[in-house]
Amino acid sequence: MHAHEIVTEGLAFPEGPIAMDDGSVIVVEIAAGKLTRVRPDGSKQTIATPGGGPNGAAIGPDGAIYVCNNGGFEWYSQDGMLLPGNAAADYDTGRIERIDIATGKVDRLYDSVDGLKLSGPNDIMFDAHGGFWFTDLGKHWPTHTDKGGLYYATPDGNSIKRVVYGPNFNGVGISPDGKEVYAAVTPERVILGFDITAPGEVAPSPLAAVPGRFVTTWPTKTYLDSLAMEANGNIAQATLIETAGITSVDPVTGAQEFFAFPDLLTTNIAFGGADMMDAWVTLSTTGKLAKCRWPRPGFRLHFNA
Repeated sequence: MHAHEIVTEGLAFPEGPIAMDDGSVIVVEIAAGKLTRVRPDGSKQTIATPGGGPNGAAIGPDGAIYVCNNGGFEWYSQDGMLLPGNAAADYDTGRIERIDIATGKVDRLYDSVDGLKLSGPNDIMFDAHGGFWFTDLGKHWPTHTDKGGLYYATPDGNSIKRVVYGPNFNGVGISPDGKEVYAAVTPERVILGFDITAPGEVAPSPLAAVPGRFVTTWPTKTYLDSLAMEANGNIAQATLIETAGITSVDPVTGAQEFFAFPDLLTTNIAFGGADMMDAWVTLSTTGKLAKCRWPRPGFRLHFNA
């Protein structure tokens, strides 16, 4: 088990951690429909309550938080774990929201693209140009699953495009040099890479129905969740179930370095601290936020001042 401390407990399926320069961490609580600031002493403050299912979150160029809201899940408990299921009974649509940190005001930026609703926006990362890549995990219903994909949008609410459609992508990350975007496919347990040719554009794949460059996979019942980038270009991929923890992946060779954490759904990681080697990890089914030292610095996000 990777050495760590528990910063706080009692969170309702935490995800989307954002490491702030004051030492606090902002997380979403998906099951509670809210954003919460966790201070270094473990105390908690509600920032906003957008409802639905706030999932991935990132700070944009204007200092606001941009949230991938999956629209909400049904929830159930099993063996002391809180687990997400199909679309919530009151699910309407997935959406991208802008949240003012100071006031908690929530504005809906996008809920559709080319006339099609967003299904379940999941993870988000801003590029150096001030736009953001985000993934859509689709949405599960008792008899079918909506398709997701990889999207690019601008924070002004004026431009959104579907870049890759079909795979139900979860984690997303941009290489430190800005030349590649990575996306994780949850049940298929593969990380795919796409060459970025311009903001919001990727090089075409030989077969459009089988997009991307294969980066790595797992031979076990390991599902993939969100991810973060290390400064050296490694992908810090949250891995679930049989490989519960964070797996650092070399994007060139696919080599894996595994760090175990005590939650079957260890869903995300964020880097911060003066040397960018502090890491916060969300232990979602048990409602905990863990902190540890990472062996290498994380990538410093563009707008996390």
